[in-house]
Amino acid sequence: MTDLRALLDIANQAVDHAAAIVSQKAVGTVTAKGDRDMVSELDLAVEERVRTFLHTETPEIGFLGEEQGGQRLGNLTWSLDPIDGTANLVSGIPLCGISLGLFRNDTAVLGVIDLPFLQDRYEAAEGQGAYRFGQRIQPSRTTRLHEAIVAVGDYAVGERAAEHNRQRLKITQLLAERALRVRMLGSAAIDLAWVASGRLDASIALSNHPWDTAAGIAIAREAGAHTMDTAGRPHEMTSTATITAAPGLRDEVLRLLQDSANTSA
Repeated sequence: MTDLRALLDIANQAVDHAAAIVSQKAVGTVTAKGDRDMVSELDLAVEERVRTFLHTETPEIGFLGEEQGGQRLGNLTWSLDPIDGTANLVSGIPLCGISLGLFRNDTAVLGVIDLPFLQDRYEAAEGQGAYRFGQRIQPSRTTRLHEAIVAVGDYAVGERAAEHNRQRLKITQLLAERALRVRMLGSAAIDLAWVASGRLDASIALSNHPWDTAAGIAIAREAGAHTMDTAGRPHEMTSTATITAAPGLRDEVLRLLQDSANTSA
């Protein structure tokens, strides 16, 4: 099945199932899965439900979930973060979302993001535009970093965290000097959806887990935002960073990234 419109409908149904579980089920037991990283019973329940539904509806498409992995069967792969922003969820912060994307080879071509506690949903499919509740969305028209609100991804944890955070901290410092405001929301799905819809002007994350970014990259790209790596190349599943920006901010954001790399070396 390669009809993206039909697959977008299936993705919305899958996310409907996920959102219903989030609204009805408690967070449950929270288990550590690494240094300052966690998974909840709710994460696992959502992933299992979506995996089962998609296997029934699209058995020929591979599946990759954050919590239990998966496999690629061909050139199409679903990619799910059942709860993007688990730390927020566990703390009662409503900034978290269900993020379901579809890769064709290494390119995100479809995405649905549901923010259950904000009662918000975003969706897009390649060549069909990006939408929030059926209304077309687009990035902001901001053209100066000095007037931009920029989100940054979470700092690294685990092994070599101090090394990995050196450039992240420098980026934060430079943004504090050059941007209107800096935000760390704790959810890549929200960062990307809000750049797509103009609530944020750019987002910078020096990481790229496919389950975190597949849906948001597809939505941001279809909305008209720039989606790229730190060198300005088009974002792919194999990219090492996830950068999105309103069209008028691309060059300034890339310049800031280059400055942060030069001064953190």
